[in-house]
This record gives sequence, structure tokens and C-alpha cells, in this order.
Amino acid sequence: MSNKPLNIGEEARVQMPMKTVVSLIVLVAMGVFAYTELTARLVSLETSRELFTNDLLKKSEQVPTDKEQHFLIEDLYKTIKKMEENKEMNMTNKVNIEFLREQLDNALEDIEKLKEKVREIGKAY
Repeated sequence: MSNKPLNIGEEARVQMPMKTVVSLIVLVAMGVFAYTELTARLVSLETSRELFTNDLLKKSEQVPTDKEQHFLIEDLYKTIKKMEENKEMNMTNKVNIEFLREQLDNALEDIEKLKEKVREIGKAY
């Protein structure tokens, strides 16, 4: 090899065997295809990981134990609400019973008075 400077310009000509040109074109095409497949695979894996992470976070927010506790708390709330309604109804019944007892006492007094009047009328004859 000589130490001549290499002059490359628009006018420079290069001679290559056709086999080498085809090989270079095939190698470039294979490289582009491999790069495309690799990036597609990476995007697919990243998407899968993100979906998995999101699903995992959603599931970790409500594990089965939490759901069971939620149902138990909801059942207790319903039971307490029924008990409060029953308590209010019993209080209303108590007021009604006391009112009816007073009415019954008054009626019994009136009956006794009427009995006394009937006895007095019966003694008069």
C-alpha cells in the first residue's frame, strides 16, 4: 500500500463486485428488520408490564379480606339501622300504650260511677 492521500469527491469512482453490493444491501435490510422487531418487542413488553402493574395496583387496593370486611361493615350498618327503626317503633308503642292505659283508667272510673248510679237507682225502687 502506498501512502497516497485518498481523494474522495463527486467524481470519484469505486468498483465493487456485485456480490459485495448485494451482501451489503442484504445486511442493511436484515439490520433494519432486526431493529424494527427488537423495538416492537420492547414496546410490547413495556406495555404488558404497565398493564400488569396497573392490574396489580388495582388488586392490591381491594384484596379479598378487604372486600369481606366491607361486606361485614355494610351488614352491620343495615342491622344497626333496623335496630334503630325498631327502637323508634317501640318508643312510639310505649307512648300509645301509656295513652291507652290512661283512657282505660278513665273508662274504668266512668264504669264504676255508672255502677254506683245503677245501684242507687236499684235501691230507690
